[in-house]
Amino acid sequence: MGLRTPLYNAHVAAGAKMVPFGDYDMPLHYGSQVDEHHAVRSACGIFDVSHMLVVDITGDEARPFLRWLLVNDVAKLDEDPGRALYTCMCNPDGGVIDDLIVYAMSGDWYRMVVNSGRRQTDTDWIGSCRDEHFKEVAVAERPDLSLLAVQGPQTAELLPPLLGEAAAQAVSALKGFQAAVVDSDLGELFIGKTGYTGEAGYEVALSNEAAEGFWNAVVEAGARPCGLGARDTLRLEAGLNLYGNDMDEATTPLEAGLAWTIAWNPEERDFIAREALERQRAEGPARKLIGLVLEGKGVLRSHQEVRFPGHEAAGEITSGTFSPTLQKGIAFARVPATMAVPGTECAVVVRNKELPARLVKYPFVKNGEAAYKT
Repeated sequence: MGLRTPLYNAHVAAGAKMVPFGDYDMPLHYGSQVDEHHAVRSACGIFDVSHMLVVDITGDEARPFLRWLLVNDVAKLDEDPGRALYTCMCNPDGGVIDDLIVYAMSGDWYRMVVNSGRRQTDTDWIGSCRDEHFKEVAVAERPDLSLLAVQGPQTAELLPPLLGEAAAQAVSALKGFQAAVVDSDLGELFIGKTGYTGEAGYEVALSNEAAEGFWNAVVEAGARPCGLGARDTLRLEAGLNLYGNDMDEATTPLEAGLAWTIAWNPEERDFIAREALERQRAEGPARKLIGLVLEGKGVLRSHQEVRFPGHEAAGEITSGTFSPTLQKGIAFARVPATMAVPGTECAVVVRNKELPARLVKYPFVKNGEAAYKT
């Protein structure tokens, strides 16, 4: 038996199919993964993502510490309290230890949300880096907080009215990638206008004791409970990376389609992976991540080989699925940099057969419609 989030009993009561995910037992779906996917694309869904970990970084040196620890630059967030950015945390060789979101709540309080499967690795790494240079910085894990994601085009209409007038106004005023702490009718909420589905929505941290009440209120208001299965197809359609599939400690942001997360300027800012990443940028990465669409029928999965007619060089699917929105197989593929050109014809080896495919520029879906480019 794995670890359980505070919503475990609610998931079981709702008929969820529970599966091991990392160290947790999590809902895969509540009957139909595809229906849950479509609910988020067309209306509103709610996800339990409490297997992820909130980490608070506080102290007078929190800002310089994070400017050194992360490849993106939290100094970008100075002008607007609560603003967030997406970034990678890399080792000295440039390999991705984790990808995460960091919120700048004040000059001495930053909140990070890290991936479930990297919880221990991340906190060990952050602690060792703190101990080496920034011993006055406090690093606090927050297992007392649950995380819920309310996602979909109707979220802004559904959620704020449940919170009370003052909280509703504060939440409705949030910009994209901005968070606030609000005292709502559903308890004190840390609520950010962020997500992992490609749709508008919010991610909410709240006390474990308040999680089930919040969940029930949002579901009763019309949100559909959604599991990890729909979360995966939604994120891939939206062109969003998954740690462990699309990047890892042997893969740099430049090889994972995440070069845009690296803040090269100001040049005088030193960060842990800077030397290795600058060297790779100058030389050019040997492989790159690109989108792939199957021309005919078939389902794409991780580790399937990608072949190019007339070339010995091959690539590999890192994440693949059947897109409920597009009704075709889609994938991320890591391929030789010379071949990573949208429109390039290729083949994916599925059960010893070569299925025709084409490389594309992702995202695959935006506003519920095909968005990829060849």
